[in-house]
Amino acid sequence: MHACLRRSILRRSLLRRSLLGRSIQTTHRFRQATAANVAITFGLLLIPVMLGVGSAIDYSRAGAARAAMQNTADATALMAAKNWSGDSTGQLQQSASAWFTANFNNSNVNNLQVAATSNPASNTVNITATGSIGTSLLGIVGINQIDLSVASTATAGITKLQVALVLDNTGSMAEYGKISALRAATHQMLQRFQKVAQNPGDIQVAIVPFTTAVNVGQGNANANWIKWSYDSVTVSPTGWTGCVADRDQNYDAQTSAPIAGNIATLFPANNPWLGCPPQVMTLTSDWSALNNLADQMTPLGETNLTIGLVWGWQALTTTGPLNAPAPDTSTSRVIVFMTDGFNTANRWTNVLFGNGTTAQIDARTQLVCQNIKAAGITVYTIQVDTGGDSPPSTLLQNCASSVGNWFYLKAPGELVKTFDDIAKNLSHLRVAK
Repeated sequence: MHACLRRSILRRSLLRRSLLGRSIQTTHRFRQATAANVAITFGLLLIPVMLGVGSAIDYSRAGAARAAMQNTADATALMAAKNWSGDSTGQLQQSASAWFTANFNNSNVNNLQVAATSNPASNTVNITATGSIGTSLLGIVGINQIDLSVASTATAGITKLQVALVLDNTGSMAEYGKISALRAATHQMLQRFQKVAQNPGDIQVAIVPFTTAVNVGQGNANANWIKWSYDSVTVSPTGWTGCVADRDQNYDAQTSAPIAGNIATLFPANNPWLGCPPQVMTLTSDWSALNNLADQMTPLGETNLTIGLVWGWQALTTTGPLNAPAPDTSTSRVIVFMTDGFNTANRWTNVLFGNGTTAQIDARTQLVCQNIKAAGITVYTIQVDTGGDSPPSTLLQNCASSVGNWFYLKAPGELVKTFDDIAKNLSHLRVAK
């Protein structure tokens, strides 16, 4: 009995062990199967995640490259428009491509191509740039590169300008080919202005050749703002060459309108002993006439910087005697003043004859410079020193509206580039799109 019971208990124990073992094995197999399924599922889910992350990285790199290309294209368009003067397509293409390449700093962009075209009718320059950037993870799905393309258009437009060119025609300009260089520089500036002006009257230019006097024209012999006697000088209207000397002080440094009957405000007729420079040309957009006047400039006489500057200011003044057209709010008024020397003579002083000092004349020049700038006129001053006898002039530096508006040249040939650079700087450029 007891033996039978023990055998029964042993059988039940073995059965439980067998069931438990099978249960453990089944659980273990289930766990293995579940882990495998999760790994497969995770692996399948990881592919789009990796592609998403990879595409985000690739497209982010492409976006940064495109932004850099656009910035460089904008800058290239502005540069090209600023320097474009109707050059051939080949010249424009060459300069724009070189400038873009030199200033684009993203080495990830491949197959970079730059194209430049111009439209003279609208005075615009167009820049397009294309390239591509290689991908990283997007290559898994067959996308090996992302193409890039940008475009920019710049218009060479300007605010309206009234510019007085006040140009030294004194005897020393005959040396080292200075007068020839001045003529060429004047032509270059006029050409630039003519091409940039989109509408008649957008840019108006006056030319004021000066020595110790300024020529207002013999046609003004009957004008009530001329006086024929002053100091110990008397000039006959019939023999007058058209020149005037400095007005009485302090009118000599002002543009106050002359008043008939008020002798101090009138302009003294003068026949300079070394001759009268070409006649002043008032503000105009007659480019042919302006260029013709530039060709008439001839070196003669001594130097009076004050009278040149004050008549440049007169050329921009709406009151008499020159009655400039009234500028609107978008018009900039500018004097470009060029000389190769220092003050030697005015109405009261002649340093070469031992009468007075340069400092006395300089004081009048300093005063008119201050008055011109106070009137809201921008002043550029250009000094040419060819023989080493005209060191940098503090007077001319201070006369300029800023340090960057004063130019000290050592060779006449630099005049052409300097005049053209000033004309470019006066142009207002914008990215059109």
